Amino acid sequence: MYPRLDREQLRCTCDVMNLSFIFDEHSDISEPADVWNQVDILMDALRNPEMPRPAGEWVGGEITRQFWIRVAGISTSSFQQRFLASWEKYLKGTAQQAEDRFRSHIRTVPSYLEVRRQTIGVMPSLAFFQMEMNLPDEVLTHPTIRALETLAVDLTIIANDVLSYNKEQASGDDEHNLISIIMKECRFSLQEAIDWAARIHAKLVQQFNQAVLVVRRWGGPVDLDIQIYVDGIAQWVGANVQWSFESERYFGKHGLEIKESRILELLPSKAEAQVETGPFVVNNLLPRGPDDKFPEVFEMVRGF
Repeated sequence: MYPRLDREQLRCTCDVMNLSFIFDEHSDISEPADVWNQVDILMDALRNPEMPRPAGEWVGGEITRQFWIRVAGISTSSFQQRFLASWEKYLKGTAQQAEDRFRSHIRTVPSYLEVRRQTIGVMPSLAFFQMEMNLPDEVLTHPTIRALETLAVDLTIIANDVLSYNKEQASGDDEHNLISIIMKECRFSLQEAIDWAARIHAKLVQQFNQAVLVVRRWGGPVDLDIQIYVDGIAQWVGANVQWSFESERYFGKHGLEIKESRILELLPSKAEAQVETGPFVVNNLLPRGPDDKFPEVFEMVRGF
């Protein structure tokens, strides 16, 4: 996923992935006030890594402190600023998700996407492609670069919510999932919701490929850095899908088998509601042509 990073830099990307899993798992079983407290602990550890953590504090604080000390010694200040900003949004988005879970609040698709674009954690991950870079703000805020980042975020949301749906519905924690929300909001069957997601995914892939072709040239070393960054964004989207099949997080030891067949059956759900049990086609990213009954809720990024 990060082929250009050295061993120590790559370790930092693994550390932040593990840290996000720890925070995610704790937030899933914690009340909102506790999750907001964890957000404060994590951000304080990042802002003050030289300060020892208080005795008896949640372990995430010390994990974060050690992680950031390693990062600070092998990365640029511009990377650090951008990571901190995007990481804070991820943490606060996850705390908002905990609020929604506590209140049993199911969002509409547009409202869901506002939060999900933070909780998916793509932007902090993309920042690691810039560990050794000092890209100017004017470059990273260019409409084409912003479009590519937004498309990568939305592509990852769709893929993750399709691939994680089975695990989440089985645990009764599928209300923060695009597939569940589409099923409720549009009265779709599970297969219809997955097919809809595949169509939207295909359209966003087309837009991504179009945007790559019109990335501006600034001249000098910036052009090489931007080429590396844009290449990294594209790698992230595909690598995340591959990881989802290989990591056993969503499919256990059957990931590669499901990747090949694109078929899975639902796990038993904790919910009492009647649900379809499959088999279902998953991760089918082939477009099937226009269909007016499917809502276009993702804003198509144009004008780059």
